[in-house]
Amino acid sequence: MTALIAVHFGLAILAPAFTRLLGRRVFLLFALAPAAAAVWLVGLHPTILAGGTYEVHQPWVPGIGLTFDLRIGLVQWVLGLVVSVIGALVLFYCRWYFAGGPPQGRVAGLLVAFAGSMLGLVSADNLLYLYVFWELTTVFSYLLVGHNPLRAANRGAALTALLVTSTGGLAMLAGLLMLAGAADSYSLAGVVAAAPRGPYVIGAVMLVLFGALTKSAQVPFHFWLPGAMAAPTPVSAYLHSAAMVKAGVYLLAVLAPGFAAVPGWRPLVMTVGAVTMVIGGYRALRQHDIKLLLAYGTVSQLGFLFVLLGSGTRAGAVAGLAMLVAHAVFKSALFLTVGIVDRSTGTRDLRELSGVGRQLPWIAAAATLAGMAMAGLPPTAGFLAKEAAFEAIVNWAVDPVSDGTGMLPGPSIAMAGLVVLGSVFTVAYTLRFLWGAFATKTTGRSGGTSGTAPVPAKPTLVHEVPLGFAAAPLLLGAATVVLGAVGPEWSAIIMPYGETLAVGARSHGLELASGLTPALALSMSCWLLGGLMFRFRDRIAALQETMPAIPPADQTFHRFIRWLDRFAVEVTSRVQPGSLPLYLAAILGMLVLFTGTAAFTQPGLGNGVRLWDTPVQAIIGAVMCVAAWLAANSRGRLKAVILVGVTGYGLALLFLIHGAPDLALTQVLTETVSIVVFVLVLRKLPKYFTDRPLTSMRWWRIGLAIAVGATVVGAVLVAATARVAEPVSGALYTQAWEIGHGTNIVNVTLVDARAWDTFGEISVLLIAATGVASLIFIRARYTVRTPAQAREQAAREGRGARGYSWLRGGQALSPLRRSLVMEVVTRLLFPVMVITSVYVLMSGHNWPGGGFAGGLIAGLALVLRYLAGGRHELDDAAPVDAGAVLGSGMVVAVGSAVAPLAVGGSVLESYALDIHLPFLAEAHAFGRVWPLLGDIHVVTSVFFDIGVYLVVIGLLLDIARSLGAGIDVQTEQDRAPHPAEGGGVRGGRSALRLPGRPFEEPRETEV
Repeated sequence: MTALIAVHFGLAILAPAFTRLLGRRVFLLFALAPAAAAVWLVGLHPTILAGGTYEVHQPWVPGIGLTFDLRIGLVQWVLGLVVSVIGALVLFYCRWYFAGGPPQGRVAGLLVAFAGSMLGLVSADNLLYLYVFWELTTVFSYLLVGHNPLRAANRGAALTALLVTSTGGLAMLAGLLMLAGAADSYSLAGVVAAAPRGPYVIGAVMLVLFGALTKSAQVPFHFWLPGAMAAPTPVSAYLHSAAMVKAGVYLLAVLAPGFAAVPGWRPLVMTVGAVTMVIGGYRALRQHDIKLLLAYGTVSQLGFLFVLLGSGTRAGAVAGLAMLVAHAVFKSALFLTVGIVDRSTGTRDLRELSGVGRQLPWIAAAATLAGMAMAGLPPTAGFLAKEAAFEAIVNWAVDPVSDGTGMLPGPSIAMAGLVVLGSVFTVAYTLRFLWGAFATKTTGRSGGTSGTAPVPAKPTLVHEVPLGFAAAPLLLGAATVVLGAVGPEWSAIIMPYGETLAVGARSHGLELASGLTPALALSMSCWLLGGLMFRFRDRIAALQETMPAIPPADQTFHRFIRWLDRFAVEVTSRVQPGSLPLYLAAILGMLVLFTGTAAFTQPGLGNGVRLWDTPVQAIIGAVMCVAAWLAANSRGRLKAVILVGVTGYGLALLFLIHGAPDLALTQVLTETVSIVVFVLVLRKLPKYFTDRPLTSMRWWRIGLAIAVGATVVGAVLVAATARVAEPVSGALYTQAWEIGHGTNIVNVTLVDARAWDTFGEISVLLIAATGVASLIFIRARYTVRTPAQAREQAAREGRGARGYSWLRGGQALSPLRRSLVMEVVTRLLFPVMVITSVYVLMSGHNWPGGGFAGGLIAGLALVLRYLAGGRHELDDAAPVDAGAVLGSGMVVAVGSAVAPLAVGGSVLESYALDIHLPFLAEAHAFGRVWPLLGDIHVVTSVFFDIGVYLVVIGLLLDIARSLGAGIDVQTEQDRAPHPAEGGGVRGGRSALRLPGRPFEEPRETEV
């Protein structure tokens, strides 16, 4: 299962490449991943049916006892099959759904990543990993719902869903941590088995339930699900019927055996579920968009599942698990038919659809079978599940759960009444859907008299539907009948789950011919009343119009968000007036107050401390102090930057004197990059700082600076004299070889001993690069000159360079910006710097260097090309997107981190490989023997270092493109004439983009 989950995410990462290669056929390839998971799960059926479980315990971070735990029991097996089978069919269906537009590789990648997240969620046994996969489904859902950022509906729906579900997720995380602490275990199975009790546990369970309520769109959080219908229809079919919204239901199912008896569980879950079922069904009856009708129907059915699985009874558990499977099958089939109707007719409005069923009989047949299951009609799976559910409801009404946590007889009867009312609504909106989507409507009566026949409406124009497009809904529609026909076998599979509950009567199973029972009587009553509601739908609609208007929940939510925004602005304006000096003074003042006081109250402060080991240290320190003082008093910004750089280079010399060449090299490179970034930014700032008069505020700043400096000195003195144990540095050399098979202590620490820290740091670098690019590229449109256009303009103005050009991109620069010496030096230094960076990378495990230092050298080489030849020269040097380099680095780092899992190791574990290549040991030429490779000693952590190397290069490339080329372009735009003044954009349009990425006009697609 671990490999299957990894395959899903691997395909998602490679989605752009596969899309370019296969086009829309990429969906067929990606469908193989969930299909393989389904086949593997089917292979587990002997173990599951025998009452066993499949478990995986993979070490993740052994030092803190964190393991990647997977556990597949009956509930997990059932949910895994639902997620994988329907996921494969939806991806197969997407091949034709997206046939009318550009290849949707992004949707394909996100869908397969979502499928992997759901598989991880339902199989995770560690509570922390369950939460991680839970939030991954939230993130991927956000990206899928907001797939078209140009549409406000997509953006708003995605943000609403994210806010609601992530809020619930945070509450759930707190609850899971509390449960883990109470049970002294992070195993989900262990927590359920221990089932701790007490007020603390009640609070934890309520927090977890809050997360489940938001995820499964229960009242009052139900509004996000209909809004999410802005997503493409196959996304809705998968996420909002079979997968994501089932996450909260799954959590109820696995926790109910241990916590259904917790005070408040049943009243809360069952009441909310019943109210949600009624409200969802009522709102579905008022919809004209057949997709929204199904969305509100999904809300109603999710409420039904909460009632059944939240009851904590044996019969309710069996009925709930059966209804969960049936609902996933019939609702996904219905959503897929809506997608076909939408694509074939161009509308989803039931008032505009007429005669579609006669033109698409097979689609109408599939929808009818699925609709019968939704309404609970025989011989479908929905009928079996609804009969089992009504059996459980009758048990509650006749003999309510009396273990001290259930409801009294009166409320239990009211609960049963709400469920029956919701089932009546289900039948009514099912008929409304089938009639609205496929029936032939009438426009009135001929001749205007009541005694003549109705006039059929003009049939809706329908385009041909390929067989592949119709295959998925046809299979799912047929599956509802097949599951109904194998009721006893299906019952035998899910009945053991009911025995995990401690209370309630046992279910009689799933049978088509169970005789005349109270459950069947309730079903027949629902059919009759639902049919009558549909027959008199016009009168009921008129009655609904007369009822008092209730503010929609989504409007209430948005008003609350707006109020929260205003409140945040008011609070921020009072505590953060916008003064950076004030913020720094507050932070540094607290540092002086607490850290300084603690440091200078220590007895014997500074005893035994030497001021310097050699006079050279004193000289360097004095130069650094003078440079810092001059920088603080400099009026020129560039002068101040250079002086600050002097302090950095002085620190590098101190590192070198102390015998730390690795730190010295990194400090020199980092300081060089910092100066370059400063200089690039200073181009958009005034040459001099503001010339303010010397006021009392400046004296306060000087005093604060002196106090902070004294605090730092005091803290260092305390740290130097407070040691009571032997330093560990003496053993680091030996441990570096034992742990990382290298002799460079710094590099081994970064990529082996503390590799998790490094992994977090390169993630921060990626985020920082994205932030820099976002700030610079915030303007959406500007004039872009290609290198050829720039050279043409330079020649036309008589500014072009004559003769030999050392840098091709430099020909586009003005002579005032060109330097022949700089171009020659760059041409000579660039390949040397690149080769040096590779050497520093590969030798860093045993000599000064490593991926970070090597990446800085290579990045500085690219920056040098930009400084010498401009942005077009940078494009020639690196004709790739910075984001692609950053992403490649992260992929390499992640791949090297998890690769040891394939051979039974732990994450980020490194191995030493000795490879003997006899055919490359030596070469004979010119009468001599030339040594070649021979024996190669490779440590696998070098691949992680390569990932670091690529991330750092991507960061510097992004900085050069953002703070360098991006500002250049904005400067050109500011100097260019306005379109209204006769200027304009060559070609009529130009979008801001990173060099090397082709322009593509965004398209707005209907969903």
